[in-house]
Amino acid sequence: MFEKPSLLKNKETKDALCKIVGACATKYHYTMQSSASILHLIHKYDFLPQHMADAVAQAETKYNDGSLAVSLIREIGRMSPKDYARDASGAENVGRFLVELADKMPKLMSTNVGILMPHFGGESYKIRSSLVGVFGKLIAKAFKDNDGNSSNSTHRLRSKQAMLDILLERCRDVSAYTRSRVLQTWAELCEEHSVSIGLWNQVSEIAAGRLEDKAAMVRKSALNLLSTLLQYNPFGPQLRTATFEATLEKYKQKLTGMTPPSTSHGNEENDVVVKTEISEIEEGGINNDLNGNAAEEHPSPDKNEEAEKNCVEDSGPSQIENGFDNDDNTPDVGSLEQTRALVASLEAGVRFAKCMSSTMPVLVQLLASPAATDVEHGIQFLMRCRQFLVDGAESCLRKMLPLVFSQERAIYEAVEGAFITIYIKKNSMETASNLINITIDASVGDLAALEYIIGVLVSKGDISSGTISALWDFFTFNVNGVSAELSRGALSVLCMAAKSSPKVLSSHLLNIIDIGFGRWAKEDPLLARTACIALQRLSEEDRGSLITRHSRVFNSLKSLLVGQGLTEQSWYSAAEQAINAIYTLHPKPEIFLADIIKRFYVSTFGQNETLEQVAPDGQNQLDEASLHQCSLSVGVTKLSRFVFIVSHVALKHLVYIESSVRKVRKQKADKQRAAAESQASETDADLSQSSEKATQECNINAELGVSASEDARLDSLAEKAEREIITGRQNQKFVIGICAPIIAKICKDFAMLQKFPRLQASAMLALCKLMVVDPDFCDANLQLLFTVAQNAVSETVRSNCVIALGDLAVRFPNHLEPWTEHMYARLSDPSQSVRKNAVLVLSHLILNDMMKVKGYISEMALRLEDEDPRISNLVKLFFHELSKKGNNPIYNLLPDILSRISCQNISEETFCNIMQFLIDSIKKDKQMEGLIEKLCHRFSGITDKKHWVDIAYCLSQLTYTEKGFKKLADLFKNYEHALAEDAVIDYFKSISNKAKKFAKPEVKSFVEDFEAKLVKCHEERKELEITAQNAMSHQQKLSGQAGTEKPNPDETSFETKIAFQDDGFNEEDIGSSKITSEESTRSDAAEDIDSHESIISEPGDAAASRSTNDESYLESNICPSATKSCRKGKPRKKQSRRTPKLEEPLTEEGELPDIQPAETNVVQPGTELPDDNSSISSFSHDNIGLSRRKKAVQLKLPAEESVSSVIDEEKENNIKQIPHTRSSHKARQQKETVTSQTRTLRKR
Repeated sequence: MFEKPSLLKNKETKDALCKIVGACATKYHYTMQSSASILHLIHKYDFLPQHMADAVAQAETKYNDGSLAVSLIREIGRMSPKDYARDASGAENVGRFLVELADKMPKLMSTNVGILMPHFGGESYKIRSSLVGVFGKLIAKAFKDNDGNSSNSTHRLRSKQAMLDILLERCRDVSAYTRSRVLQTWAELCEEHSVSIGLWNQVSEIAAGRLEDKAAMVRKSALNLLSTLLQYNPFGPQLRTATFEATLEKYKQKLTGMTPPSTSHGNEENDVVVKTEISEIEEGGINNDLNGNAAEEHPSPDKNEEAEKNCVEDSGPSQIENGFDNDDNTPDVGSLEQTRALVASLEAGVRFAKCMSSTMPVLVQLLASPAATDVEHGIQFLMRCRQFLVDGAESCLRKMLPLVFSQERAIYEAVEGAFITIYIKKNSMETASNLINITIDASVGDLAALEYIIGVLVSKGDISSGTISALWDFFTFNVNGVSAELSRGALSVLCMAAKSSPKVLSSHLLNIIDIGFGRWAKEDPLLARTACIALQRLSEEDRGSLITRHSRVFNSLKSLLVGQGLTEQSWYSAAEQAINAIYTLHPKPEIFLADIIKRFYVSTFGQNETLEQVAPDGQNQLDEASLHQCSLSVGVTKLSRFVFIVSHVALKHLVYIESSVRKVRKQKADKQRAAAESQASETDADLSQSSEKATQECNINAELGVSASEDARLDSLAEKAEREIITGRQNQKFVIGICAPIIAKICKDFAMLQKFPRLQASAMLALCKLMVVDPDFCDANLQLLFTVAQNAVSETVRSNCVIALGDLAVRFPNHLEPWTEHMYARLSDPSQSVRKNAVLVLSHLILNDMMKVKGYISEMALRLEDEDPRISNLVKLFFHELSKKGNNPIYNLLPDILSRISCQNISEETFCNIMQFLIDSIKKDKQMEGLIEKLCHRFSGITDKKHWVDIAYCLSQLTYTEKGFKKLADLFKNYEHALAEDAVIDYFKSISNKAKKFAKPEVKSFVEDFEAKLVKCHEERKELEITAQNAMSHQQKLSGQAGTEKPNPDETSFETKIAFQDDGFNEEDIGSSKITSEESTRSDAAEDIDSHESIISEPGDAAASRSTNDESYLESNICPSATKSCRKGKPRKKQSRRTPKLEEPLTEEGELPDIQPAETNVVQPGTELPDDNSSISSFSHDNIGLSRRKKAVQLKLPAEESVSSVIDEEKENNIKQIPHTRSSHKARQQKETVTSQTRTLRKR
């Protein structure tokens, strides 16, 4: 009946079933059978754990017998942890049953919980998480009552302390689920007032550390725990560190004064006593819990809520010190102990406040996390920190403002809710004051976010009309104590509100002009800029009335541009907005601004006669002499303002043309829509006739292409107008076109720009704006722009150039495409701001499909390990977003990125971090398998051992399925040659170890065979490598001794042959040509040395000794047949084998012999000799040269000749042409050596 959930929903039926189970198990002693059946049902059905816990608890309550519960606990404890690892569903059900049992029978469970302790070492994280929950229930409920027995109380205290230690330890569990469950349990204990003040800081520090956990669920639980710790903290509603430290210092001095003066070491004893108090608070606070006094250590929830509401008025340290002030200076025992306890409590409070404030940098990072839970709970925790006045909370809340642009609805709602809670109050003046304060000194990004969220709140009505009126009072100085800065902040908020409701500004147009451009603008230069922004936000109706009735607004804007009332720092931003306002309000802005540019030109260059040259009709051009007037004699300030005005007017005129085209298109569309509506208002008959007629007209127009031609004509006019801005008409140039060459000439004068950095910033910014306007001007100055972006001293100039390159890439992508490599090069700029801007620009271009992702993307990957964490996080965000596009472009880019990064001079740790991050972004199994194949093919053709290691590391970071691992094994031949490297074989072993953990038995055997194959190949390759190194060192040793002592030819040849045979070389490893390389090398060397015998001369005994040594060397170590034939002047027989590189013998000092090359034709390495024997004779001492540094003659082995013919020919030559100057004994030794070598060759 327990198997049917419908029966258990009936309370009477369930109670009856529970009574039956309890009676059978306790009254009739069927405990073992009942427990076995209950466990079987718990494992089988997910809905039964709670019902079975109710039945067991009811049996213990009714019959006062806990044998059934004890039996179940013991049965669960006896089960092997491996069984729970295999049965995940059963483990979860058993865990839920244990938690329910601990909740209903805490005392019985606490006495038997030791049986379950071995499961903490099991593999099932579900059992471990459930045991953590069991401990939480037991700590909260099992140790509250005190029966008065001291021995029993001590035992219970130790049990509780052991459980707390286990909970602290389990915060570092390997499973993220268990870690999260531990943090949740600590939060529950805080709510139950079961955490003593001694453990408060320890738990807080653990929770703060878990904020950087790699699992999102753990970070979420850590944020919730920190919020709970703040809410129930025992230190007070204010956690300012400075206030706590001041109060602590005060009571430390008081404690020092209370110490009796007769004590010789009073201060030392006080420190010891205070430390003892702290240790008692941190370690012995559990006694209070056992005595039922735990609630006194914590404020009640009701009191805590009141404290939160009044946290600004109350003070934490003052609360702690309340009741401890004693004006009596006589130190009695009670007051001394109380002061010591207070000092200890204050020190704990300081530690807690510092712990909370130390989490602020991590919270800022969590606000940029891609996980929505991090952002939501991070904002909630910041709100809690702000309520308790934690240091740094207010500034961190500013960081959440840009999150209003998040695509996640939950994140936006969290930001909006927090903003309303913090800044929007019931009192209109208070709300206005909050909004003004947050606007002042806000960054550009914060202002954009504020504009968006304020616009939304105004449209929703959350910002009332009373708040708008209060803002106008602040702006017009109708509130006492308002400064120019606050007035500007109020106008900024009103401009933000006007974006969604333009009528906000309608009633105060005169105030905006009078205050914005009046005397207050001199006190706050940014006030004029804000007034210009307000003029741009006016409605169409207000703009018309402003032009007709208040024409002096343009005089104010003109005086702002040409006047000297603003400071140099604030003029540029104000002038920019003034030009924008002119283009927004004036009916003919180009004529108005052309006059201003002429005035700037005359003011800058001081020539009245050039006014006609820059007239709007553009009849004449500036001659070449006029262009040279940009000299050092011109004022830098005037010249900077002149180039700024010219460039910004050009840019705004381009925008003006585009907006005009859009307006024409909109008017056309509105006209067509109105015509359609008028036709729809006719009668049905007329409607049918008109519809047919309209259909016919539309068809005729479509066939004739009337609308398309009109659009094309409009586009042609727009393009023509855009080109006339700088290029002009046929033989005419307008104002900006005349000034543009002057700006380009200024930018090319590097000497002047280096002398005046401020002028360089203005001139380069102006050049970039002009390049955006005209494609021809852009193409002509691109090289200059990239040169300045690379070599400019000022990082501000380089940053501006990088940002401008992004705009140019959007407007003229074909012009910028050949310069792509140079754009990526800015990612390696030494300046952090330049690199950051380069990352932002390239990210925007790539993610919006404005630039193709090419091989240079490896430069972006290198920035994953940038020294600036902000840049690193931006690049991580870029690759995260890139992985979402299409079929994950990172999959196709990864092999090329690997090759390029491997060639970079970076540390191994940096390389591993970069590649691990990129590989983690690939999730699909099919892509993983394709990546395995691509990386394995990369081994082919690579000889650099570092590249082998890098590829092997990337292979070890992939996730392997059964199919993927088999593909890796099938491609064994591709990476077989790289297995000699220890690092490579270690990475492949790690791959096989990971595959064996989750593989099926049949696959596991395949993996083991593959691993054995790897190890065997590694050992063989390693042995061959060691052997080759030994043989080479042995050969070098013999060559070094050849010039100082007479070697025994038979011993040398025999040792060399034995070395190759013993080390296991075969024909596949070194080739048949390499077996006799020593003999052939010596033969060729002897021939060449003898050919130059006539031109080598050495003085005195040295020459004689050298001659003797050379002769003995030739006779003993070089092929006698070759030596003899060369000395007789006969041509050598054709050698049908590959001649290796010549190794010249070393002298006694280890230097190469000084052999002069012949001045004839030199055979270079790799030259193939002719096939006919007649032509071989030409290679005599007259036309073979031997250089000073190991020049080699390499003979190609003809394919048609067999190895046996070579062996027979070698044998014949070596036997017949042994020099007769040797003794017969040595001749026999030489013959035996050749014979043994011949046998070895034939065997192989």
